[in-house]
Amino acid sequence: MKLIYEGKTKNVYELADGNYMLKFKDDVTGEDGVFDPGANTVGLTIEGAGKAGLKLTKMFFEALQEKGIPTHYIDANIEDATMTVRPATFFGEGLEVICRYRAVGSFLRRYGKYAEEGQPLDAFVEVTLKDDERQDPPISADALAMLNILSRDEYEVLKDLTQKIASVIKEELAKKGIELYDIKLEFGRIKGQIVLIDEISGGNMRAYKDGKYIEPLELERLMLL
Repeated sequence: MKLIYEGKTKNVYELADGNYMLKFKDDVTGEDGVFDPGANTVGLTIEGAGKAGLKLTKMFFEALQEKGIPTHYIDANIEDATMTVRPATFFGEGLEVICRYRAVGSFLRRYGKYAEEGQPLDAFVEVTLKDDERQDPPISADALAMLNILSRDEYEVLKDLTQKIASVIKEELAKKGIELYDIKLEFGRIKGQIVLIDEISGGNMRAYKDGKYIEPLELERLMLL
């Protein structure tokens, strides 16, 4: 295997057959020892977080595949905390797409003059550039097109896919009495098609039960009971 990329929460290796393998770590993003899915730094290490994240990722990706939603997922090995995926190209140097159902996190920090904490949002889609130096700035559809990162037509596909995927995750969580507040997704291109890439775990979403935030490991435990 050839190491392609060393990330905050996982490493990416190239396999002999041309596919990629993601190796999940126990590191999660946050600040000052507090987990935050939108943070740009590793805030803490939680033993078992890698396998827990992969278990949820496997479950969600397979649920999406059943609904015909395009992803890079091939299979997963929980014991080794690895996932095999098809290689995809990024938009620019990478985009993060957030779907928000309630006003929390960075949305509330930016728009708190007008929004109240926990205020319902109508599957609001927000795109940010993966740029740690500039703290992942939000970017509009017009700017994405003008900077040749994403065409306007591709943006509409991206937005539609984001809302569909978030809706599936929201429904899966609701089966366990859990409410999805927001989720961060990543996309790429495979042979010209926009597909979901990366992971879908407690580390990139905010979920609540009975009004209380659920930590990533607890979310995995509740979902896989």
